[in-house]
Amino acid sequence: MDLALAGRIALVTGGSRGIGRAVAAALAAEGCRLHLASRSGADLDRARAELLATGATEVTIHPTDLAQPGAAAGLARACGPLDILVNNAGAIPQGTLAALDEKAWREGWELKLFGFVNLTREVYGDMCARGRGVIVNVIGTAGERPTAGYLAGSMANAALMTMTRALGAESPDHGVRVVGVNPGATATDRQVVRWKARAQSELGDADRWPELTRGFPFGRLASAQEVADVVAFLASDRAGYVTGTVVTVDGGASARK
Repeated sequence: MDLALAGRIALVTGGSRGIGRAVAAALAAEGCRLHLASRSGADLDRARAELLATGATEVTIHPTDLAQPGAAAGLARACGPLDILVNNAGAIPQGTLAALDEKAWREGWELKLFGFVNLTREVYGDMCARGRGVIVNVIGTAGERPTAGYLAGSMANAALMTMTRALGAESPDHGVRVVGVNPGATATDRQVVRWKARAQSELGDADRWPELTRGFPFGRLASAQEVADVVAFLASDRAGYVTGTVVTVDGGASARK
């Protein structure tokens, strides 16, 4: 399906690895002109080279820590007017209320929660003024099924889901759409490293890690590409009447009892 995204300008945060990298590849394949932001300049260089080698027409990289004051405003200025913003950067540590100290809470929220909020604030107004644009927030299913063992992440994700729904309900008045995607367990590089370590410990062979995921829907984790394809579709005019909603991509896991 042609998503008619050729020539559109998209910014993907956390775009050098994992789901963000897969989203960048999906948008590049549709002909988008890309801006990628991430903390690691080396990872961004690698991602840019790979994307250009596989047919991307334009990739601009921005080594940026969105947890820092003023970073969102600086990134928005550097990119200029955007047709698509994919908020994806951020990882919040596991832990109970008592296990995580204030520093861990604030550091996790500065990037994942306030990083999304601050960059959306910078981009949304311009999109509304121009009467077009799409913001896709890649959040996570912990906001739907909060747990005490991932309390900081559950709370941040729930807040981002609320922002997506509230802003996405208002945004059609300005010709803009705001949507969210909640990935479940996904086979990103970071996650595979963890599964391999567990397989080495429990099975004596890191390469047997897929055996440990057979209890997930379809007997496996989601691929980053499967999540990215949903993001690309939502960013396109094919989803032109979709806003103020969050699409869950977890194989139905969050609906299981």
